[in-house]
Formats: sequence, structure tokens, C-alpha cells
Amino acid sequence: MELAVYNLKGEDTGRKVTLSDAIFGLEVNEHVMYLDVKQYLANQRQGTHKSKQRNEVHGTTKKLKKQKGTGGARAGSMKSGVFVGGGRMFGPQPRDYGFKLNKKTKRVARLSALSSLAKDGKISVVENIAMSAPRTKDFVAILDGLKLNNGKKTMLLTGEANKNVLLSARNLQKVKVATPVGINTHDLLNTDTLLISEDGMASLVELYSTAE
Repeated sequence: MELAVYNLKGEDTGRKVTLSDAIFGLEVNEHVMYLDVKQYLANQRQGTHKSKQRNEVHGTTKKLKKQKGTGGARAGSMKSGVFVGGGRMFGPQPRDYGFKLNKKTKRVARLSALSSLAKDGKISVVENIAMSAPRTKDFVAILDGLKLNNGKKTMLLTGEANKNVLLSARNLQKVKVATPVGINTHDLLNTDTLLISEDGMASLVELYSTAE
């Protein structure tokens, strides 16, 4: 598949980029993508939820009534979870929600996400973006030229981290800037357009051609 390369004003430069079948032409594995997204979201959870058990609440431990002969259930402490003010039975405790996922599995998931975007026609290629200073207004002008400032989510993939580009896009709610090393399946599937710069494309191809 070939894609036209646009300049920062949204004009066709006449150059074309051929998408590598080893990255953008693979069969989409939905289950692997699900696992990778599940792990990503699980890692975002703090896991700090906590409720007090009966050994942690304040209250007397005196036996409330005699064991037998009352006609009611036996009760040994006001701190029991059946009483108001008592501890919570089987309440949440701090835990880590993360789980292990093999590197090769995560790699297949990212490649599946890239192939899915290519299949749906959601990838555009732009010439390298260089900004001498961080300025959101200039970045918005680039999006306007590319007809991407339409309220939909856009992810820009650059060859290497550019502080000025990152700062210029940081205040834009539906724009995300990343490098090939830093992409994840969740962000790829959560975008409407994947905008890749020429150096970003070269870096992406180099990364996944050398990876195991």
C-alpha cells in the first residue's frame, strides 16, 4: 500500500511512502490486542482501595449476650460485620492489578493495531515537523492544513522526541504525540487518525525490522 506524503500546509508533495507489509499488512489478531489493552488499563489502576475489617474498627470486644437461650443468633463482639459500625466482611484490600504479558505477545498486539489502522484507511504521512519554539497556535495551523482539526482524535508519530512539538500539542485534548518506541496498543486503537512523519515512519520500520 502506498500513501502520499503531505507537507505542513496539507499539500501533496508528490512523494509516496510504501507501507511495509511486515508492519501494516499483517492479519489482525483481536484477542492479542484485547490482552494488551487489558494489561495497559490494569496497570493504570492504583489498587489503593481499603476497607476496615473487624480487627481494625474501634469498639468493645465484650460479649454482648450469653451464648444460648436468647432465641437469637450468637454474638461475640460489636465489631462484627453484622452490626452497624462493625468491620466490613470481605471488603476490598490494597492489591496490584497488573499481570504478566510476554514481549512477543505485546509486539504482535501493536503490529495488529497498526495493521488494523492501515486496513481502515486511518493512516496519513506528513513531512518532518520541526518547530523552533513551542507554540500551540502553530501546531493547530498544521492540523488545520491537514484537515485533522475536526474534533476527532489524532496521534502524531515522530522519529524522536521533540520537546517543542510535544509542548505545542500538550494542551490539545484530542491530540497525542509519541515515538515508535513509546506507542502502545491502547493508544493506537483509541485514535481516529495516525499521523506519521517521514522520520517517524523510518524509525518505525527500523524498530520492527530489528525486533525479535
